[in-house]
Amino acid sequence: MEDYLQDCRAALQTSEAEDIFIPVLNIKRSELPLRGDNVFFLQEVKIAESALIFRDEIDLLALHQAGQLTLILVDHHMLPKSDAALEEAVAEVLDHRPIEQKYCPPCHVSVELVGSCATLVAERILQGAPETLDRQTAALLHGTIILDCVNMDAKIGKATLKDNEYVEKLEALFPDLPKRKDIFDSLQKAKFDVSGLTTEQMLRKDQKTIYRQGTKVAVSAVYMDLEAFLQRSGLLSDLSAFCQDHSYDALVAMAIFFNTHNEPVRQLAIFCPHEALRMTICGVLEQSTSPALKLTPIPSISAHLQAYLQGNTQVSRKKLLPVLQEALSAYLDSMRTPAGQLEAALGMSREQADKELDKASNSLIAGLSQDDEDPPLPPTPMNSLVDECPLDQGLPKLSAEAVFEKCSQISLSQSTRACPSNK
Repeated sequence: MEDYLQDCRAALQTSEAEDIFIPVLNIKRSELPLRGDNVFFLQEVKIAESALIFRDEIDLLALHQAGQLTLILVDHHMLPKSDAALEEAVAEVLDHRPIEQKYCPPCHVSVELVGSCATLVAERILQGAPETLDRQTAALLHGTIILDCVNMDAKIGKATLKDNEYVEKLEALFPDLPKRKDIFDSLQKAKFDVSGLTTEQMLRKDQKTIYRQGTKVAVSAVYMDLEAFLQRSGLLSDLSAFCQDHSYDALVAMAIFFNTHNEPVRQLAIFCPHEALRMTICGVLEQSTSPALKLTPIPSISAHLQAYLQGNTQVSRKKLLPVLQEALSAYLDSMRTPAGQLEAALGMSREQADKELDKASNSLIAGLSQDDEDPPLPPTPMNSLVDECPLDQGLPKLSAEAVFEKCSQISLSQSTRACPSNK
């Protein structure tokens, strides 16, 4: 494996190679220290960091523009917006999570909901080119599957029949592979070691991002007790800076650790200064039944942060992502309502927006009430949205847009009276 990586790096520096197949780590080289399990494992199997090729060391766009790029996405199936120009170069997807059809590239897609994508890679190698599998590669696949599937523990429920099948096949081919418990304990310790990391580094260590129509949410795994995480010095300012620096509208952190009985514990924290978005995310998570998270609120340190103990520990972050996508859709739908638009335009809370709409609607309805004689066409009401125009077409319709416009005018008028300009 290491010799092949060295050959790939050498080929990149020459113009003689025709077709080369290069594994690229989809992170910057500077981010590798954030992945303690990766650093430890590569050292264990004696692969030098200098042999690796990182995303910031290869110009994929230039290769694509030159007609020399074909991409295979492994363990993910969506390109970020910054890579939209590379979509037509994607020839295949190999993933183990539910497909987002809206964002999936139009190519051959191989998806199976197993515990580890490394299982699908092992299957592809053993079925297609078993002669290429050496002990070093087998060790990487074997350890990754065991770590992803929590040492194949049936009580945890992450390992599928196929995960178990390919762990056994790798062990049969290479009997000297480390014992499962030994490699799991070593990798688990390295993965959960966050000593010396800043809050931003901890959030970036294992992070996903979800989008919906301009709304952007970070979803980070935090490998420590949430209570200890929330007690970090300057945490709230760090969370605010993290969201501002990366243009996130909200942050969802899933704390993961093991208790004294070696049982997994999961906790959630939702940080979002925008009340409506935070309440929508929390509401959808609390009410979710597929999967049921069984959330219990934890005392919070800020009005902008809501924390929970997650009773259903089998719901991993991967299973949580579709629920968060649903929450974003619900939020965006709510913002299309008059109250949501008024809230966004005037910076008031949803409750205030609803009250303003009720006030405006009642005012309009009162102004349009007819007298006892019930004339066929009443005079133009004083508070009508129609300026100096007879109602020759009958009573006006109280559309959401009209109510919203009127409320905007009322709020603007109040704001002008409260804050007169200095002349």
